[in-house]
Amino acid sequence: MKPRVYVETTVPSYLTGRPSRDLLRAAHQQATRDWWAEQRPNFDLVVSQFVLDECAAGDPAAAAERLVALADIPVVATPDAAVELAEDLAARVPLPPRARTDALHIAVATLHRVEYLLTWNLTHLANAVLRARVEQRCRDLGHTPPQICTPLELKYEGGDEGR
Repeated sequence: MKPRVYVETTVPSYLTGRPSRDLLRAAHQQATRDWWAEQRPNFDLVVSQFVLDECAAGDPAAAAERLVALADIPVVATPDAAVELAEDLAARVPLPPRARTDALHIAVATLHRVEYLLTWNLTHLANAVLRARVEQRCRDLGHTPPQICTPLELKYEGGDEGR
């Protein structure tokens, strides 16, 4: 079985976005395209309705490109327990009110026992300080959190013995 990856909204945004003039963002966009082409086959990807809703927002042409990129990726359900876990994370980590959907991404991935949450959200998700707090809170509640990482970090190199 391939490891499962929850693809958070920033990944399809970087994948399909116009090349940025900001050097760091442009590098992240290229890393995302490389990951999608080279690493994606090594993982089973999933998204939630939150990802689809966020990808559908904004410029209609850009939204359509993001949704096309996600078209063949299964959508996992959002159990009621995910909303409860997200509220707990927002209150206990704590996460700011604007990060409510970020908490939902974590909660959905956690409750579906997804191994990795792939993101470029370095503010509320792939943030070393908050990530440790999120992981500890999930464990305190009896859950195994996903490993939150960027496309630069999630590489599978080798045979099937590592899976």
